[in-house]
Amino acid sequence: MPEVTKAGVPLEQATKVAIMIHGRGANAASILSLSQYLNLEEFALLAPQAPGSSWYPYSFMAPDLNNEPAFSNSIKIISDLVKDVLGKGFTSEQIYFIGFSQGACLSLEYASQNAKKYGGVIAFTGGLIGEKLNPAKYKGDFLGTPVFIGSSHKDMHVPLSRIEASSELIKNLGADVKTLIFSDAQHTIRQEEIEWVNKHVLK
Repeated sequence: MPEVTKAGVPLEQATKVAIMIHGRGANAASILSLSQYLNLEEFALLAPQAPGSSWYPYSFMAPDLNNEPAFSNSIKIISDLVKDVLGKGFTSEQIYFIGFSQGACLSLEYASQNAKKYGGVIAFTGGLIGEKLNPAKYKGDFLGTPVFIGSSHKDMHVPLSRIEASSELIKNLGADVKTLIFSDAQHTIRQEEIEWVNKHVLK
């Protein structure tokens, strides 16, 4: 297993688990620091560390082969972590994914390739991964899982068109999708996003 930083409630006592996925150039500690703003009091927090602080080398919209083998390895890291949590007796409904930027893309991508009823998917600035979106890659049924995507209308890394296309595809997989798009050009997590997620996903 890769390096995973744990925080919050011990797994043995937790009723919910949040898998928190950091952005490019960041680390597990940086994404865990979000927990002071999010309603995660009852959660065990698991933050995997990307090798070399990057889940894949190029843009999430680069030609697919350019991001291999790192991308497939990163999906496997998340998959192994989910299997480990399920093996400890949790259901998928008790598992939440929270990611920022590259971590938001990976959260959406893993969950959509393995759609089922999760507690929620929270993507702070992200979209589904691939040079072109390939609906055949995504399987399962989210069964009403709340999925949140927040971003700038002109983010420097994540085009609005990809967020809209991702949102549509994820809705078609049965998720209850909410996108919040902001008029600033910041690559950041906004107070409004935190408040919406706390009220509607982490309630």
